Amino acid sequence: MTPRPESSGSRPKGTAGEKIPEQPTAAQQKSAAKKTAVPKQAAAKKAAPAKATAKKAAAAKTTVGKTVAKKAATKKAAAEITAVEQPAAGTATAKKAAAKKSAAKKTAAKKATTVKATAARTTAVKAAAAKSTAADTVAGKAAAGKSPAAGNTAKKVPARKAGTAKSAAATAAEAVAKKATPAEATAKKATAKATAKKAAAKTAASKKTASAKKSASAVKKAPARKAPAGRAPAGVTASAQAVPPEMEVAVSPAVDAVDRERLLAGTHHAPHSVLGAHPVPGGIAFRAFRPYALSVTVVSGELRAELHADGEGFFSGLLPLREVPAYRLVVEYEGTVLETEDPYRFLPTLGDLDLHLIGEGRHEELWTALGAHPTTHEGVTGTRFAVWAPNALGVRVTGTFNFWDGTGHIMRSLGSSGVWELFLPDIGEGELYKFEITRPDGSRTQRADPMARRTEVPPATSSVITSSEYEWGDAEWLARRAEAPAHEAPFSVYEIHLPSWRPGLTYRQLAEQLPGYVKNLGFTHVELMPVAEHPFGGSWGYQVTGFYAPTARLGTPDDFRFLVDKLHQAGIGVLMDWVPAHFPRDDWALAEFDGRPLYEHEDPLRAAHPDWGTLEFDFGRNEVRNFLVANAVYWCEEFHIDGLRVDAVASMLYLDYSREPGQWTPNEHGGRENLDAVAFLQEMNATVYRRVPGVVTIAEESTAWDGVTRATHHKGPSGFGGLGFGLKWNMGWMHDSLQYMSHEPVHRKYHHGEMTFSMVYAYSENYVLPISHDEVVHGKRSLVSKMPGDWWQQRAGVRSYLGYMWAHPGKQLLFMGQEFAQGAEWSEAHGPDWWLLDPGYGAEPDHRGVRDLVRDLNAVYRATPALWRLDTDPAGFEWIVGDAAEDNVLAFLRLDPEGVPVLAVSNFAPVTRQDYRLGVPDDVPAWHEALNTDAARYGGSDVTNPDPVKPEPQSWHGRPASIRLTLPPLATVWLRPA
Repeated sequence: MTPRPESSGSRPKGTAGEKIPEQPTAAQQKSAAKKTAVPKQAAAKKAAPAKATAKKAAAAKTTVGKTVAKKAATKKAAAEITAVEQPAAGTATAKKAAAKKSAAKKTAAKKATTVKATAARTTAVKAAAAKSTAADTVAGKAAAGKSPAAGNTAKKVPARKAGTAKSAAATAAEAVAKKATPAEATAKKATAKATAKKAAAKTAASKKTASAKKSASAVKKAPARKAPAGRAPAGVTASAQAVPPEMEVAVSPAVDAVDRERLLAGTHHAPHSVLGAHPVPGGIAFRAFRPYALSVTVVSGELRAELHADGEGFFSGLLPLREVPAYRLVVEYEGTVLETEDPYRFLPTLGDLDLHLIGEGRHEELWTALGAHPTTHEGVTGTRFAVWAPNALGVRVTGTFNFWDGTGHIMRSLGSSGVWELFLPDIGEGELYKFEITRPDGSRTQRADPMARRTEVPPATSSVITSSEYEWGDAEWLARRAEAPAHEAPFSVYEIHLPSWRPGLTYRQLAEQLPGYVKNLGFTHVELMPVAEHPFGGSWGYQVTGFYAPTARLGTPDDFRFLVDKLHQAGIGVLMDWVPAHFPRDDWALAEFDGRPLYEHEDPLRAAHPDWGTLEFDFGRNEVRNFLVANAVYWCEEFHIDGLRVDAVASMLYLDYSREPGQWTPNEHGGRENLDAVAFLQEMNATVYRRVPGVVTIAEESTAWDGVTRATHHKGPSGFGGLGFGLKWNMGWMHDSLQYMSHEPVHRKYHHGEMTFSMVYAYSENYVLPISHDEVVHGKRSLVSKMPGDWWQQRAGVRSYLGYMWAHPGKQLLFMGQEFAQGAEWSEAHGPDWWLLDPGYGAEPDHRGVRDLVRDLNAVYRATPALWRLDTDPAGFEWIVGDAAEDNVLAFLRLDPEGVPVLAVSNFAPVTRQDYRLGVPDDVPAWHEALNTDAARYGGSDVTNPDPVKPEPQSWHGRPASIRLTLPPLATVWLRPA
């Protein structure tokens, strides 16, 4: 056992007259060494002269000699002699000082004949620690001759590239001379040199000792650079970090067999506890796992120590240092040498608060914690990786930076959170990566990052390291958008599929064309079909694999920000389709992400979506709910999205959606409602509205679920609180009205109720009237093609329908291509038929006329508060006539909060009706046409009411006055007070 200094507390301090045990002679040591028969193990420690320490008041009045503990040799180990210098105690009595000095002299007289080899190191004195100095000296490597482990360590640090070998004792002499006070420097230096000379003579006589010296000289002593938090303090030099003699016998630094096997298999949950630099008995153990490397060298300032190659990519070495220094690794591969930071020397990049919030499902900025983030960590630039995979046996990072071999980049598990984390220095933007996950059955899978904020262009599937440098220019828009809620503001939406709107354009090219086009047509918003990354273009984006990444087909995330910014600067809001209901089964994405159901429900009946062959999210799991809620916030905050249209809400709300009896399990109350999905939607809406002022959420919900747009804290007749959406797609109105318009006019009188029924429930929710992409694909025909009759009648039918739609309570949405009466169904392969607007095309005026009508509808709509201000208030609507089925006529008033009306009249018959009498309020002196869909400039027959129409004092339709109008065929007319 290595003797300990008096200050270590391992044994009581001796008195001034305590006798120090005799040291064995050289002959005795040699005899003992032969008996132990330990090959090539050095058994020497060096002894350094005593060093005086000055008090603050006067320079070095007392000098305390060093004590040397000697232990007789045994059959298993040679004698070990360690001389340890102790700083003088300011309170020591003169008697104790004299006794210790005498003992030190006796020890010094004996050591010339008893010590076989010496090595020296010095302990740095901190600048603030008065003027006293101290020096520690240790022979070669700690306990180099005490155990086979220590002997192996000496072999693993060969003295290559070390220059001229210098004995440890000589180094110690120089260090002592440098550290001594000016008054003592000469004497101490002479004493140290004399001791070194004698020790060197003894060393030369022993082959084993020479071998130990060679190993010790492999480490060059030099000042260490400033260490990061938790490491060696700034200013500590290599020599000052010498192993204190109180340390135990040195151990082998090599990775043990169990850890080695787990690291190779990718199943180690705590690689940082094994790899990197760690204090151990005998010094600091350095361990590196660098597959395919030829050599690994530790570099700290001028200190260089080549680690021993342990095979299979493992390297290790034990350096006689007191503390872990700031260091780098020089790794030699075939044909190249790389100097880099050691990723296993860093503390975790995630804190306890992040992990706590993730576990509770309350991390509203989850994208800032998980995923890949270029950053500076502990003063070093690199990328931090984090992924949630609680069922994984192990996770490794693989990518272009390690040639898609993640063997050497093992992530650590952060406790019960299920999160795995790793900081990789010197890796930045643009690198591709995936997570290599070892599943519970031992198999491996490579997965794209669920939190990736950028991806490769499909069909490639890798994630891409990215960060945003975009500077926004839409501050004015953001400040203004919260002035009025969406349901009380003009809100007409142009729905587009970005990849096919004008095929081939990037986000930035779209930014040059789309804002101007939409602004010219007068729409207040655009709605983008799903922008999040998806592998199959034919899904139109509704089968998402990269929930946090805009599709790379059109450019980078910052390019997408540029498009949103330009739309805002043009005064156009941006809505985005969002798909939290389900995800595809691709084996590189979310399905059984870590080998077991994770994002999907563990019950197969709850997991499989019956209609689309996809998997439904497990809305009852905290982390999954957090993944989706944070995703909604992410798009609104990071990309300034003004609203989310949530897809397939009905499929989320009902456990029996598209399922037959026996294919679903009732909830805890025996009902069919998916209580987990209800709670998720409520949380998502509440969080988004709280965090992002002016945003709106819109539900695509096709049933009569109670309270879709009711506040979450207000319970309805069903006992549920509202879902908290701002608006809801009115799927019933869309289905009924299109069904009516598809009938021949002669038959429409039998379906008149399909056009009036919407007003029975118009105020049950805050509605959007959607003519969306779903209505113009897959055999449903385009909007104009749904209309019966010849080409003129079809176009007239579209115009009259759009006029009726813009006047009906609720907001409007129109899919691209329908604004100019495209005849063909939409296809994502080629997009709208823009050639129909080519002036060289013969029917171009017909299509341009419909587009001009849409522009004028939006212009009059936005300028007329009666058409939008009370969309959700029954006070904003009054029927004039809703039962004129034989005439195919509908007429109603829209009113603003001040009672100013707009009269909308639709004639869905292909005949002109002269002097058609309608009851009106008697307080309007005259009416004039604000819009007529039959005007010649729209391609109509130009049957109009050009002059103001004055009421007559003849009651009609229950009104005190009435007017007579000429109703154009297949047309809608808007009249306002003159």
